[in-house]
Amino acid sequence: MNATPLAIADVLRLEPRVFGDDRGFFFESHNQALFDRLVGHETRFVQDNHSLSAHGVLRGLHYQIRQPQGKLVRVIAGEVFDVAVDIRRGSPTFGRWVGEVLSAANRRQLWIPPGLAHGFVVLSESAEFLYKTTDYWAAQHERCIRWDDPELAIDWPLTSPPVLSGKDAQGVPFRDAELFD
Repeated sequence: MNATPLAIADVLRLEPRVFGDDRGFFFESHNQALFDRLVGHETRFVQDNHSLSAHGVLRGLHYQIRQPQGKLVRVIAGEVFDVAVDIRRGSPTFGRWVGEVLSAANRRQLWIPPGLAHGFVVLSESAEFLYKTTDYWAAQHERCIRWDDPELAIDWPLTSPPVLSGKDAQGVPFRDAELFD
């Protein structure tokens, strides 16, 4: 597994070693001991999630203000543009974002530590998105920042307005969001 640090502290792009031949391929998508070594600390995942979304669906920018979740995300069908936003006030990269194309073809994963908001938009006809979380989903603590907040200025690769859930359409501006200290 190759780990590449991105422009926000602790966010990693992970690329597995793929073994392929005329029969297909094999790769180890998760190895807890190796993952812990790569992130530099012991991490406990408690929940696996799987979503299917159509082209143009944008989910995010989500986070939990209590019970913050670290997320290990990947795509097993299709392609998305995945975004992490640093919302930790004391961080040197506070208010900055990073984005990566994740796809079934490139098999990349992104580690998004607790304290960051997360979202993605589907670039392909549809996409299946898998993610492991370090804490359980807690609706009462979930928050959403506007995907198109001008202060964040995320460069979403959109060709038309995105398809949003009601919750995502009601996201709050970054300047009004509850953030991590």
